[in-house]
Amino acid sequence: MATSVTSMKELCAYATAKRRERAHKHYEMAKVYGPCSGMGDKKYKLPQKSTFSQQHKYTCNKMWRGNNEKFDLKTLKL
Repeated sequence: MATSVTSMKELCAYATAKRRERAHKHYEMAKVYGPCSGMGDKKYKLPQKSTFSQQHKYTCNKMWRGNNEKFDLKTLKL
């Protein structure tokens, strides 16, 4: 803090003054630039990731590809 505060009453008065000063600055800025507005869709929506992970490709696809075939003992013997 810029000033040395010695009591709780001075601290409360200092905080109130700073809050009013900050509100007044915001009010003055709103008079110059207009009221606050949202970001809008163009600034808010960002492009998403276009490549996907290759982590589970083998275990989810190729590992089980021939698993539905029926086998008997004659085909298993080499």
